[in-house]
Amino acid sequence: MNLGPGETDWERLRNMTDEEIEAAAASDPDSVPFNLDWSDAELVIPKKQPVSIRLDEDVLGFFRETGPRYQTRINEVLRSFMKAQKAKAKAKKKG
Repeated sequence: MNLGPGETDWERLRNMTDEEIEAAAASDPDSVPFNLDWSDAELVIPKKQPVSIRLDEDVLGFFRETGPRYQTRINEVLRSFMKAQKAKAKAKKKG
């Protein structure tokens, strides 16, 4: 089977053992070895707080048109803005 870039032979992969997969990954010249220590990993579920907020009709309409989970996308935009503002403030302190 001749696969193009980014394509995967899922059937072949399902039939491989973990050892075969690890050996194939190790022999791949594009593979970047890394070891992650997950022993101290913690699952963090952000706490959501319901709020009432007034948005311009066109802004709300834009996000609603993007489909389900539009409120999550609004939250992501606000988080991005928050991070940018924090970075600006931190850079300003360094002066």
